[in-house]
Order: sequence, then structure tokens, then C-alpha cells
Amino acid sequence: MIGLVMLAVAGFAIMVAVMIVVTIVKMVLWLVLLPLRLLFSVLALPLMLVAGIAAAAIFAVPLLPLLFLAFVIWLLVRSTRSTASAR
Repeated sequence: MIGLVMLAVAGFAIMVAVMIVVTIVKMVLWLVLLPLRLLFSVLALPLMLVAGIAAAAIFAVPLLPLLFLAFVIWLLVRSTRSTASAR
């Protein structure tokens, strides 16, 4: 019975030691790689903005006839509504 308790305590101690080492490694990697991540994000932000604008244009161009049709319908509805309210 004492052997099982000692085995559990040793296993728990090893687990705690491994967690501490993993935490320290993560912290060091975070501190080392953080400036690189920030530099990459500053460099990549304009590229992502340009890509976003290009993607919006690519998806918006096929919808232009539908937008034009919706605009014409809106103009017709608005013109009939304004003449009806003027009477």
C-alpha cells in the first residue's frame, strides 16, 4: 500500500516537473517569437487588405446586374410612393 502511495506521489511530482518545464519552454518561445510575429503581421497587413479588396471586387462584379436591378426597383417604388403620398 505504501508503495502505491509512493508511486502516485512520484508520478505527480514528475507530472508537475514536466508541466513547469513545458511552461518555461512556452514562455521562452513566446518571448523569442513574439517580435517575429509582430513583424510578420505588420508586413502582411497591407497584403491582406489588398487581397480583401480584390476578393470583394471579384465577388461584387457578378452581382452588379442584380444591384442595378434592385436600384431600379427601389427608384420605381420610391417614385410611386412619393406620388401617392402627395395626393
